[in-house]
Amino acid sequence: MPIKALIFDLDDTLWPIAPLIQHAESTLHAWIGEELPDVVAKYSIEDLRIRRQALMLTDTRFSFDLWALRHTLLKQVFAEHGAHHALADQAMLVFADARNQVSLYEDVMPSINALKQHFVLGSISNGFADVAAVGLHHHFSESIAAHTFGCAKPDPKIFHAMAQRLNLEPAELMYIGDDLRLDVQGAQQAGLTGVWLNRRHMSLEEAGHPNITPDLIVKDLQELLQKVL
Repeated sequence: MPIKALIFDLDDTLWPIAPLIQHAESTLHAWIGEELPDVVAKYSIEDLRIRRQALMLTDTRFSFDLWALRHTLLKQVFAEHGAHHALADQAMLVFADARNQVSLYEDVMPSINALKQHFVLGSISNGFADVAAVGLHHHFSESIAAHTFGCAKPDPKIFHAMAQRLNLEPAELMYIGDDLRLDVQGAQQAGLTGVWLNRRHMSLEEAGHPNITPDLIVKDLQELLQKVL
């Protein structure tokens, strides 16, 4: 079937995620320091990260709902210091605002503006970036986030849900992402075309998945534009 829709991963596909999370966690930690100085005196950013990783193992929901994972940890830590649980809600707003201050890769907007003239566009993400806050919602017909959908890539259900929302067959969708297992293999196993966006110019071996064969490999969205048009 001809490809009718291009569906994008977000983190490390449309913007770099590591500096963004560092910024969001630093912003949150500074805010907590103003509200609850005793918390930051006890917990560094790294301490909170370690405790969050341990908390993830306690509930299967946390494997796909990263918002709930952070929120639950904040409620626990704040409660230890006598703070009302509602303060965790405020903290998550601070974190989310900082997390949505993305710096798009330079190729993203020119490519998306060109691609949307020929394809339906959408996004599927395991993270909880807000495409409206980021400013991409008017480019995407549909966006699915794992934490609100109820499962995460590479589960076929999240890919099939996108096809259903667009009223298309999975084979009419092309999925573009940076992660070989979650994005490429996950899409392929759900019946989509899987494209590896390889911004770091890695080999399949260097990426740790020599047995995964993407349908297409591109170094950026400008190359994708050239390949699909």
